[in-house]
Amino acid sequence: MKQPEDRGRPKEFEIIALKERQPGMDDKVGLEITRQDSFGIVAFKAACVSDVEGIASAAKRIKEFIEKNRPKNVIFDFGEVKFFSSGVLGLLLDIRATLKAYNGEVVVSAINPQLHRVFKITNLDKIFRFFADRKSAIKAISTD
Repeated sequence: MKQPEDRGRPKEFEIIALKERQPGMDDKVGLEITRQDSFGIVAFKAACVSDVEGIASAAKRIKEFIEKNRPKNVIFDFGEVKFFSSGVLGLLLDIRATLKAYNGEVVVSAINPQLHRVFKITNLDKIFRFFADRKSAIKAISTD
C-alpha cells in the first residue's frame, strides 16, 4: 500500500495505523491514527462521521493503538468534521475510560462551534479539554 505523504511532520511523528490499514468500515469515517512523543493523535478525515459500523471499527482500531502504544494522552482532531452522530460521543467517553485507567486524558481539538455546542448541551464540555487547533493541543499536553 502506498504510504501517506510526510506533510512536513517532525521525524518523531510516526504514522501508525495507515501502514497496517486494511479496507474496512472505519474508512467511512476517514480515520488516521498517529503517535507523537508520549501521546496519540486521532484525526477524522471525513466531513460526516455517522456510520455506526465505521465508528465501531474506528473504536476498535483506536483501542488497539492504545493497547500497543500506551499513550498518556490522546488528541481527537475534528478539523475536517462538519457533522457527527452521538456514536462519536460514546467513542470519546469509551476511550476516556480506557485512558483514565492509567491517568491518561482525551482532549479535543479543532472542533467547529456547532459541534462544540453538542458537548455543552450534554455537559461533556466539563470532562474534556478543548483546543482551537492541533498545535495548541500538542503544546498544552506536552507541558502537562
